[in-house]
Amino acid sequence: MSELRELYQSVIMDHNKQPRNFGSPANANHHAKGNNPLCGDQLSVHVFLEDGVVKDVGFEGQGCAISKASASLMTEAVKGRTQEEAEKIFEAFHELVTSDPREEPVIGDLGKLAVFGGVREFPMRVKCATLCWHTLRSALVDGGVVSTE
Repeated sequence: MSELRELYQSVIMDHNKQPRNFGSPANANHHAKGNNPLCGDQLSVHVFLEDGVVKDVGFEGQGCAISKASASLMTEAVKGRTQEEAEKIFEAFHELVTSDPREEPVIGDLGKLAVFGGVREFPMRVKCATLCWHTLRSALVDGGVVSTE
């Protein structure tokens, strides 16, 4: 278990310090904003969606290490995927971070995103980890503003 915690911390810190896909793709045609007032996380997700495929995705903003790392890993996970595949990844990720911490987590095909399984032990941090995902969903559907309030 301590090895998993170390991996979790290592991946979170790496993606926090050097977030991937930080910024807005020049050709982005879908946008949404997200806000987590309890933690101070604020981000925007920008997507270039063409023929139902996330051709490019990026994010901008500020937030805690979990929020930034989750956004960074999210962009890597959904780039090149269909909108439907991105939705399925969101659902699996959400299930992982909101599942009962006393039960064995369902990792499935989450790859690197599995490190967020540790977040479920800290309910206040779940909103930090899922903000970018809800914002991505909004960008793909209606381009609204997402708040964790």
